[in-house]
Amino acid sequence: MSSRSTAGRADEGGPPVTRLSARDLTLAYDNRVVARELGIDIQDGAFTVIVGPNACGKSTLLRALVRLLRPKAGAVHLDGALISSYSTKEVARRLGLLAQSATAPVGVTVADLVARGRYPHQRLLRQWSREDERVVVEVMARTSVTGLADRLVDELSGGQRQRVWLAMVLAQRTPILLLDEPTTFLDIAHQVEVLDLCAELLADEGHTLVAVLHDLNQASRYADHLVAMRDGRIVAQGPPAEIVTAGLVADVFGLACRVITDPESGTPLVIPVHRRRRPAGHGTAAPNGCGPTGR
Repeated sequence: MSSRSTAGRADEGGPPVTRLSARDLTLAYDNRVVARELGIDIQDGAFTVIVGPNACGKSTLLRALVRLLRPKAGAVHLDGALISSYSTKEVARRLGLLAQSATAPVGVTVADLVARGRYPHQRLLRQWSREDERVVVEVMARTSVTGLADRLVDELSGGQRQRVWLAMVLAQRTPILLLDEPTTFLDIAHQVEVLDLCAELLADEGHTLVAVLHDLNQASRYADHLVAMRDGRIVAQGPPAEIVTAGLVADVFGLACRVITDPESGTPLVIPVHRRRRPAGHGTAAPNGCGPTGR
């Protein structure tokens, strides 16, 4: 995958453009604080990926960025204004979210669910249009769910449902997409397919993407900007080639590893170190010092 050196820039050589940002965020559920002092700038036209161990605050940060969680302190800005100043429908026209555990209404078909992504564009005097129909047909094709159009969502496999939800989010046609673990339930081929689609959206349509991923190697391959979290704090952020080191992986994930260059993409590739190595010759030595014939 080739690098996008101009991603996130107003023009070639210009300063980064930020449409979505957060400053000094403290995030909590009731009185339980889960993240502190978070600051992040989402560069326009770039792919930002958030990584970190389970329960470190990745999904919580995403929820705050899309206004599903009100910060206990700090603020989120969208297009230069406090995100709290926008109406719900206006936020939905600017930000699309693929939630981690979305649930479809009972009895809804795939085509109907995807069509709901067009709701933010509906108005009193503008209901379903040819443009809405065109967008739904297009995104269903791009996510390989066209053949499932008449199926009930609750009859699908986990991987199929994930692709249907992604189609619904794409149908919103928002300039910024936030994806919380978009490869969950997908086999490796469909994981790559979804991430390749994200890269195409970036290159062909200029979307700004923010995703939470568990696979650090996939994150390093696809991200322009990587954000590493641990214990509710951001510990490092920047281009993967600059921040993904054995020291960072040990610090964030507690994993001993080597970091080499991926021969396919040229991006960092994390190789875990065996915690228990086999003794030399294990499984091949003859018992009791006998020779190869066992005699």
